[in-house]
Amino acid sequence: HEREHDREISELIAKHEEEMEKLRAELNKEQQHLLNELRQQMAAAHKAEIEQAQLQSQTLHSLELETLRLSLNNMHTSQLELTQSNLRKEKETALVELREMLNDKRAQEVAILQSRHQLEWEKIKEQCLKEKDDL
Repeated sequence: HEREHDREISELIAKHEEEMEKLRAELNKEQQHLLNELRQQMAAAHKAEIEQAQLQSQTLHSLELETLRLSLNNMHTSQLELTQSNLRKEKETALVELREMLNDKRAQEVAILQSRHQLEWEKIKEQCLKEKDDL
C-alpha cells in the first residue's frame, strides 16, 4: 500500500512536472508573442515619430524658404523704389538744365533780334532823314 502510495506520488510529481513544463513552454511562447507585438508597436511608433519629425522639418524648411522669399521680395521692392526715385531726380535735374539752356538760348535770340531790329530801325531812320533831306 505504501509502495502504491509512493508510486502515485511519483506519478503525480511527474505529471505535475510535465504540466509545469507545458505551462513554462506556453508562458515562454506567450512572452515571445507579446514581445514581438511590443517590438512591432514600438517600431510603428518610432516610424510615426520619424515621419512626424520629417514633416515638421519640411514644414519648418518651407516656412524658412517663404520667409526668405518675402524678405527678398521686400528688398527687391525697396531697391526698385530707390531706383525709381533716383531716376525721377535725374529726370528733374535734366529737365531743369534743359529749361535753363533753352531760356539762355531764347535770351540770346531775343538779344540778337533786338540788335537786328535796332540796326534796321536806325537804317530806316537814316533813310527817312536822307529822303527828307533830298526832298
